[in-house]
Amino acid sequence: MKKQIFKFSLASLGILLFMSFAVQQTGEWIAPEEADALVNPYKNNTEATKEGKKQFNQLCAICHGNKGKGDGIAGAALNPKPANFTTVKFQSQTDGAIFWKMTNGRSPMASYKEILTDDQRWQLVNYLRTLSKK
Repeated sequence: MKKQIFKFSLASLGILLFMSFAVQQTGEWIAPEEADALVNPYKNNTEATKEGKKQFNQLCAICHGNKGKGDGIAGAALNPKPANFTTVKFQSQTDGAIFWKMTNGRSPMASYKEILTDDQRWQLVNYLRTLSKK
């Protein structure tokens, strides 16, 4: 008997990986209570907010959209859909809860604990706060 050899293109492999990571999440994503106690060391710091905007444009806009409305091109196929940072629901979270979510992630949202420093994640929180005003 002949052995069958399967050949996968990089595109096929990418689709398989995407499907394995895009596990559907159900229910509302709520950070644990202890996250609310985390204090943003950069609150109201305009320089930190500018740095957060740079991080957003490099890492977040692809899924969350240029204005943070959850309408980025890469987010179209995700389930659940990327968060809309401009909503009252999102903006009513504490800085600590937002920081906790980007630190830990939840499929399909990546964890940024190893990608961004604590300072960069806090700076990003600052920038996300400005999106409700746009």
